[in-house]
Amino acid sequence: MAILLMLFAILAGMALPTQFSVNAQLRTVVGSPIIASAISFMVGAMALIIVSLFGKGIYIKKEWFEAPWWMWTGGLLGASYVLATTILMPRIGAAATVGYILAGQVVASILIDHFGLIGAHTHTLSFPRLLGALLVIGGIILVQKF
Repeated sequence: MAILLMLFAILAGMALPTQFSVNAQLRTVVGSPIIASAISFMVGAMALIIVSLFGKGIYIKKEWFEAPWWMWTGGLLGASYVLATTILMPRIGAAATVGYILAGQVVASILIDHFGLIGAHTHTLSFPRLLGALLVIGGIILVQKF
């Protein structure tokens, strides 16, 4: 099961630079990174709604309305991410876009783990974890330079 989850994560990771490229090309057609990002989100939302309807269906529950406000910000975070990649991709390229985003993800992930933020299990910052993050950032710098 762990191998399947790793493969799924790798495939999801491979989808990102592809999505960046597709959205950057869509931007040239529609003339706006914001419109291209909105179209990307609408298509994705429609696909997920269709899959949900053919699955167990969509049933709104009262617990949805009792959730803290910040739990509803995922879409805003995703929209800012898609918009950023749509702007960055044609300007700095796929490797740099993915690299800088990866650096941000590693730093944020370590902070979330260390402080147990947003419901994450605490995983204290250690020298090996810090070294791993620095190696990732070093790798990003190498990819950019060469």
